[in-house]
Amino acid sequence: MDVTTMEPMVPEEASKDLEDEVVTLIAEANRLAGRVHPVLCESMGNLVRSMNCYYSNLIEGHDTHPRDIDRALANDFSAEPKRRELQQEAIAHIHVQRLIDEGRDPDVWPASAAYAAWLHEEFCSRLPPEMLWVVHPRTGEKLPVVPGEWRTRDVEVGRHLPPDHGDLPRFMARFDRAYTSPPLGRFRQIQAVGAVHHRFLWIHPFLDGNGRVARLMSHALFKRLGIGTSLWSVARGLAREEELYKKLLAQADGPREGDRDGRGNLTQRGLIAFCRFFLVRSIDQIRFMNGLLEPEMLLRRIEIHVEEEVRSKRLQRGSYAVLREAVLAGEVERSKIPMLTGYEERGARNVTSALVERGMLVATSHKAALRLAFPADVAERWFPNLYPANAGTRT
Repeated sequence: MDVTTMEPMVPEEASKDLEDEVVTLIAEANRLAGRVHPVLCESMGNLVRSMNCYYSNLIEGHDTHPRDIDRALANDFSAEPKRRELQQEAIAHIHVQRLIDEGRDPDVWPASAAYAAWLHEEFCSRLPPEMLWVVHPRTGEKLPVVPGEWRTRDVEVGRHLPPDHGDLPRFMARFDRAYTSPPLGRFRQIQAVGAVHHRFLWIHPFLDGNGRVARLMSHALFKRLGIGTSLWSVARGLAREEELYKKLLAQADGPREGDRDGRGNLTQRGLIAFCRFFLVRSIDQIRFMNGLLEPEMLLRRIEIHVEEEVRSKRLQRGSYAVLREAVLAGEVERSKIPMLTGYEERGARNVTSALVERGMLVATSHKAALRLAFPADVAERWFPNLYPANAGTRT
């Protein structure tokens, strides 16, 4: 198969069509970046990675309950095999995204064959061997998934026939040339994030795991372009409109429709439509997180929840003042807790102990400053609609 069969690689004629979305995306991302204290950003990053993992799994048809993800992060795995596999998958995803968020990923451009191979190897190598197999849909043969290596078999993805396995090196080389920076400038790179996502899935270089790699690649690409942070994820937007997401992906697979549909083999209109969808969903998710992190409303939700917990005698009075300090200052020095709560030292320790036991505060040592944490039951109250109401119930 000739590499020109996947042209156009970028929305050449869409610069003006997508311009407004790019300008809005940059503005909303800048607004979110200044919303919270940098220390609180780190804590929020842990929550958003779990959320991103949940929604990415959901797109793959794997509905992992947020509380099961929390348990896995605490090394508490289910004895039930399928449930444990979903937890292991979640831990692997969170590990890879943490590397991206903390800048510990490879120093190569995210929209590249080398970065894709790293993502796949880093994720798959953390899965148990029994999860690294796929079953051939026609023959029933078990095929091994080798971390970081291109597939050595031809595949079908719905109605789409990706390139033959022997052609993958040429297609991935074209992928590299199309999306490097330079020659594409930052503005054009942002316009093309959706194109990168689609064309990677169109090539389908791995036997399994392409969707997850594509979403992690998009997250890394946004971060390198100064748009993405650990505070938001496009995966939630894609999963919440999964049917439209997959429909537009399939439409962008289609052939060119006449002289007004670009100059390549594939439809320019379909590619533009998917790029716009990807940018708009990204804007939606940044705005969603901006709303959740608006300080006055966030503090009000925390206060209401804490008041309920105090009335139920699960938390001590004075707890809200400590949590409020953690929101506004990023962390709480232990020496300030007596002043914040109005208790003597022993009473202040009781307040702290209860908050730590509930998972609302964490620290690296018994003397270190305390930071906010967001276990699943707390996240459900402080950040409404972060997860769907029926999370973990899909079969």
